[in-house]
Amino acid sequence: MRKFKPLLEASVEIEIPFHDCDPMNVVWHGNYARYFEVARCKLLSAYECGYDNMEKIGYVWPIIDMQTRFIGSCVFGQIINVCAQLVEYEDRLKIAYVITDADTGKKLTTGVTTQVAVEVVSQSMQFMTPQPLVDRLRAAIETSSMPS
Repeated sequence: MRKFKPLLEASVEIEIPFHDCDPMNVVWHGNYARYFEVARCKLLSAYECGYDNMEKIGYVWPIIDMQTRFIGSCVFGQIINVCAQLVEYEDRLKIAYVITDADTGKKLTTGVTTQVAVEVVSQSMQFMTPQPLVDRLRAAIETSSMPS
């Protein structure tokens, strides 16, 4: 998976619940999408770009592509850190993820999601990110203390 330069980022800690695991106490692969979603929501909400705010101005954001690379296993009871990093926003939202063990920092999973704006009224896909979102994210990036 390609390495991206983050423009903005947010992290969450999640304790792996029993119901996310298979009979070997390893997280079932489909649950990683939910972990990405929790971190993505935190990232977007931190800059008033959460799904609720975007829907109020007339847009929803379906995921059109998701890639996941499993490096190590997450297991029942483990505390993981899920970091979401905004890497593109002008034509689409591309967010990269890194899941690590909270205690050791060992990298367990990486991923990338791509989302596009869809206008609620017309149900039409937008080929550019709506200006209100671009403005909010650009302002956040300009004032961010993210390393260059």
